[in-house]
Amino acid sequence: MTMNIRKLSGLLLLFLLQSCGSAPSASLPISGPAVVSMQQGKASYYGTRHHGRKTASGERFNKNALTAAHRTLPFGSLVRVTNLANQQSIVVRINDRGPYAKGRIIDLSEQAARELNMIRAGVGNVKIEQLK
Repeated sequence: MTMNIRKLSGLLLLFLLQSCGSAPSASLPISGPAVVSMQQGKASYYGTRHHGRKTASGERFNKNALTAAHRTLPFGSLVRVTNLANQQSIVVRINDRGPYAKGRIIDLSEQAARELNMIRAGVGNVKIEQLK
C-alpha cells in the first residue's frame, strides 16, 4: 500500500510540474485600427491666438487638446499624424477646417505639435492616416 501511495504521489508531482510549464505559443500581431486613407505633406500648428475661439465644428478650440484642422475630412475623424523627421506619431481628432496656407495639409493644435516635437520648426513634413 505504501508503494502505491508513493507511485501515486510521484505521478501527481510529475503531473503538477508538467502543468506548470507552458508550450510556446505563436504570438499574434497586435493590430490597430484600419487605415482608411493616407496623405503626405506639410503640417503647421495653431495655439494661443485661437485658444477658446469656436472651431468650424462648433466646439471651442483648446490648444492643449489633441485636435487638428483639415480641409475635407469629416469632423470627429481620428487621424494618426507621423512626423517624418523623427518618426514620432500621435492620434488627433479633426474638429476644424484648414489649413489655409498654401502647401499645408493639416493644422495641429499646439499640444499635438509639441508631442510630435515640431514646435521649434513650426512646420514639418508629416504623413497623415485617417483611421477607421
